[in-house]
Amino acid sequence: MRPIYILNGPNLNRLGRREPEIYGTTTLAEMEAACRAAAGDWPVEFRQSNSEAELIDWIHEATDQGAGMIINPAAFTFTSMAIMDALKMFEGPLIEFHISNIHRREAMYRNSLVSGVATVVMAGLGAKGYPHAVRALLDLVQH
Repeated sequence: MRPIYILNGPNLNRLGRREPEIYGTTTLAEMEAACRAAAGDWPVEFRQSNSEAELIDWIHEATDQGAGMIINPAAFTFTSMAIMDALKMFEGPLIEFHISNIHRREAMYRNSLVSGVATVVMAGLGAKGYPHAVRALLDLVQH
């Protein structure tokens, strides 16, 4: 089985402490555990970086080795044409994921560069959305 990749962008390593009124109190480590549980025996590469270049390298790796991808690009969602271009090369199912509903937030959060290349967009389910995204991705990968 080829792994699924779950990639997380800048500042998500601060989840649980960062703006809990928006992002909740669940930590990234807790979200990773929930994703691994949702994936069962399916291999998971769960990663986070504050570096755009590192995220792009992981997208390239997923393009070569992954069955599917969930990406929460965080702020890079709205600014990174380089991440968008890298994601265009990924041929498997791709879920753009956001903890908050970006469309209910300030206008600057409503123009995702990633949505146009994603298979699915999920936003606003909070931390519990991560395992939902994993199950949805596995369904897409298997069918």
